[in-house]
Amino acid sequence: MSVDRIFIRLTENNTCPKWGETTHLSFSDDAIIIHVSDSDTKNIIQKSARKIDNLGIKNVYLEGGEWQLEEIWAFFQGYNNPKNNNQMEWNQLEQQEQNELLNRISVSKWSMGLINQSPSELFPARLANEAAEFIKNIAPNDVSYKVIKGIDLVDEGWNGVYSVGKASDNSPCMLILDYNPSGNDDEEVFACLVGKGITFDSGGYSIKPSAGMLTMKADMGGAALVSGALALGILRGLKKRVKLILCCAENMVSGNALKLGDIIEYKNGVSVEVLNTDAEGRLVLADGLIYANSQNPKYIIDCATLTGSAKVALGNDYHAIFSYDHELSQKLLFSASEEKEGFWPLPLADFHRNRISSSFANIANVPSTNPGPGHSVAAAFLSYFVDDYKKNWLHVDCSATYKASASDKFSIGATGIGIRTIANFLQKLN
Repeated sequence: MSVDRIFIRLTENNTCPKWGETTHLSFSDDAIIIHVSDSDTKNIIQKSARKIDNLGIKNVYLEGGEWQLEEIWAFFQGYNNPKNNNQMEWNQLEQQEQNELLNRISVSKWSMGLINQSPSELFPARLANEAAEFIKNIAPNDVSYKVIKGIDLVDEGWNGVYSVGKASDNSPCMLILDYNPSGNDDEEVFACLVGKGITFDSGGYSIKPSAGMLTMKADMGGAALVSGALALGILRGLKKRVKLILCCAENMVSGNALKLGDIIEYKNGVSVEVLNTDAEGRLVLADGLIYANSQNPKYIIDCATLTGSAKVALGNDYHAIFSYDHELSQKLLFSASEEKEGFWPLPLADFHRNRISSSFANIANVPSTNPGPGHSVAAAFLSYFVDDYKKNWLHVDCSATYKASASDKFSIGATGIGIRTIANFLQKLN
């Protein structure tokens, strides 16, 4: 064992007063000890791991039989950082738990790594191809995919993705991936997962201020979340046919950019007047939802970092969920409870659909008057692209995917929150 590796041990004993009455860390000659309690063990471990990372300790060994699956996972969440320069090892667990832990870590690192990449590194086509190849490598015989790019989007009728991304030198694209473990081309599609993949969001002509643009490399968090969830679901033994649709673009400014007052004609016959080019996520998701509808799946789940108002409502520790199907919402909340991740429902009602009227098109992408709650109105906009929107459709406004500053539990950057819940949800749904 390396001499520069630090042992980390768990104990239920109280800390010695010399370390302070409120601390959960103490130090011996050969180890750091985390003092836990039965009531809050996982939180204490995660917060302690964050402190250990902040101390600059980059190589640890979690020593002792007290380190089981959930304890090690809690330490990983706190110890992980966007530089990926920490190493942690532990005693081998029972094989099933060891596999689950390694799968969580590998999928989370991959998904968080995508979100943390600079926007110059991660452009739309690269996002689509990296997601497809990551999932295909897990199940090479069960996955097929295609990436529709540039003007081919128009030829196939995907005008929302094309309109948002046409101003960029990096072409917009859509990933359509089919995970079909049955091998039967006629197998029913159990679920479609739709993800917003805006790899950088300047706001377009409704341009963001510099401070608001700083975290917009993470505006593809929905795409990373649903891709990671499908990957983890497969690793956990998911045997249902699932289609993944990622709507990928850069929202930039140029002479070819989408303008205020432009009208987008969608494949399902709905026309949309663009009143704000910074409300672009819903414009690309609309195409993904239309495609999902065409597959006649039992369930449609979309994920997007869609609105700032969801983050205002719930903070940065919860994903907001919206659905007219309250039973479906409850099932997702149950999965979130099992996986100990933060999801919370926000309102979605029929009257929210009436807030986006337009004088020139069927609807507008934002309200012109009487705006109402932005998160609910954005979800209502999406409902125009789901045929049976009151049943088996759920929208996740996933503001907890990224932290602009570190907290006592997470480093700055991507969090991985939600991957386990949606993987669990797919497995539990009938």
